[in-house]
Amino acid sequence: MNKKRLILVGATGSIGRQTLEAVASFPGRFEVVALAAGRNARALLDAARAWPEARLCLADPHTEPDAAEAASDAIVYRGEAGLDTLIRDTEADLVVNGAAGAAGLVPSLAALESGKDLALANKESVVMAFGLLKTAAEKHGRAIIPIDSEHAALFQLVRRIGVDEIEELCITASGGAFRDRPLADLASVRPDEAAAHPNWQMGRKISIDSATMANKGLEVIEAARLFGFTPDRVKVLIHPQSLVHALVRARDASLYANISEADMRIPILNALSWPESLASPFGRLELAGRSLEFRAVDPARYPLLGLAYEALAHGEGATVAYNAADEVAVAAFERGELGFLGIARVVEATLRAPWPRHLATLTEVRAADHEARRRAASAVKEL
Repeated sequence: MNKKRLILVGATGSIGRQTLEAVASFPGRFEVVALAAGRNARALLDAARAWPEARLCLADPHTEPDAAEAASDAIVYRGEAGLDTLIRDTEADLVVNGAAGAAGLVPSLAALESGKDLALANKESVVMAFGLLKTAAEKHGRAIIPIDSEHAALFQLVRRIGVDEIEELCITASGGAFRDRPLADLASVRPDEAAAHPNWQMGRKISIDSATMANKGLEVIEAARLFGFTPDRVKVLIHPQSLVHALVRARDASLYANISEADMRIPILNALSWPESLASPFGRLELAGRSLEFRAVDPARYPLLGLAYEALAHGEGATVAYNAADEVAVAAFERGELGFLGIARVVEATLRAPWPRHLATLTEVRAADHEARRRAASAVKEL
């Protein structure tokens, strides 16, 4: 059996590290042919030790070479253009995109347009430009396989039950760092508190997005688009234990759930092996003695979730604006320029502008993203 050749984007982040752990557990099945990171040359070179023939890229164009990179000539590709070239020119079967934020869009498009399957943990790609991704996937006969735990769970459920038999999708949310904090306290919470996720080990941005539920808003947009469901057929439940990752309601009213330990290596391995299934050595859950709790989402505590549904209803430009405004607002919160509650206010103010319903090209996507960031930055100054 030929090894499946992988390009890993975001190799030094949480998804990247866990992908390499999954690959190491099946040494005869996968080959890593390229690795890309944002700016951490030392961590990239460390990750590449097991794959000395892999091509390497540092994608952040503003990164100055550090001592580790200066001592090595292995990092040949640099910047966004270098990452695009790396993906398009490297022979591979699958690109795993674990990049964070809007920067993940370029590698997603490059993967599909160069005829490779895309294992996607970068939800911003779908939020910003799903139309472009879908067109590229259909043109080249390639697949988009979600890695985010909720969408990976839905992917498995939809495959097994059949999309025509499903009435409703439901994704779960942990509720983030402040799910039990009195609302009156939220105005004064600090970035380190917001980044302390109760269940998952994730980066700071995504952990803060979990506390505001902006992350779940992005996931609602992603679920609706990936699976072709209208917004009213995508629901959210707070589930503090993070064991039930998603549910679907069938036409006969039965609920089917995907349940496992909170271990991202499970959906990663499923994406790596698709369309096959491999026996997973990770995250085997025993339910005896465990309790499962579900709560409705309080819109007063999580206004960003409601704003995501509004953006989804208004089309592609609005969802680009939602994502861009959230990135700007969270960065301002981290710098101490904005309070926690101000994040939602900045996103709401940005969404008040008129946004195009359809974005036909990458240039149009980037123009909407740029304008949204400009408006969000102005909103930060006004609050």
